[in-house]
Amino acid sequence: MRILVVEPIAPEGVERLRAGHDVDERPGITRDELCAILPGYDALVVRSQVQVDAAVIAAAGSRLQVIGRAGVGVDNVDLDAATAAGITVVNAPTGNTIAAAEHTLALLYGVARKVAAADASVRRGEWKRTQFTGLELRGRTLGIVGLGKIGQAIAVRAVAMEMVVLASDPFVSAEQAAHFGVELVEFDRLIERADVITVHVPLTRTTRGLIGRDQIARMKRGTILLNVARGGILDEAAVAEALASGQLAGAGIDVFDHEPPTGSPLLEAPNTLLT
Repeated sequence: MRILVVEPIAPEGVERLRAGHDVDERPGITRDELCAILPGYDALVVRSQVQVDAAVIAAAGSRLQVIGRAGVGVDNVDLDAATAAGITVVNAPTGNTIAAAEHTLALLYGVARKVAAADASVRRGEWKRTQFTGLELRGRTLGIVGLGKIGQAIAVRAVAMEMVVLASDPFVSAEQAAHFGVELVEFDRLIERADVITVHVPLTRTTRGLIGRDQIARMKRGTILLNVARGGILDEAAVAEALASGQLAGAGIDVFDHEPPTGSPLLEAPNTLLT
């Protein structure tokens, strides 16, 4: 099988693919170049940046059998077009579970304890001890939107931090949630009760713009908002406005509508930690 890898993946992963297969690595390939050479391959491996839309799939011709997404979400692959062409799409739903969960908590601690702002202040020669007291998380309520593998990993860690944990997920039962020490609630109740809200759902037609002005207005004043899932789930302009007004106390954002996020209103918003 000839396999084309067009975004950087772990060397160990490439070596596994090379065991019995012919692998070409072309990170940074242009769309036109991809369409030109793809008919010569049986499989395509991408991460999240390369868009495998209907036109790319059509350009592949009849040889392409598999599209592999090295990660969880498959919103950059046109699933309908792939299915119509008889191409199997696979992902790695547990590949980055721990990394994503730990990064979420890193953002939470960074925002809650005002780490970046305090660091910058000290480097400027200031010593404003009372300005960067931060928020103690013990006893606070964490709301997890999406209790999949990553959401579950965060829940276990948050319970260990002695936080109260809520979750909203239509595909999880109350009994399953309770196994992780989580109270399952409706999304509308979660955004009203939580002190911290973290989003862990795929980007779909249903979840695009899931949290916008109306939802933010119903949150507690001073809520912290985190997104390590996909850009587009949050309305960036609405989040920036809420940060400026104080409706949101802070935000930790790892994904954006457009990446790199040149021109995003979040770049100028206060109390943000952007990665």
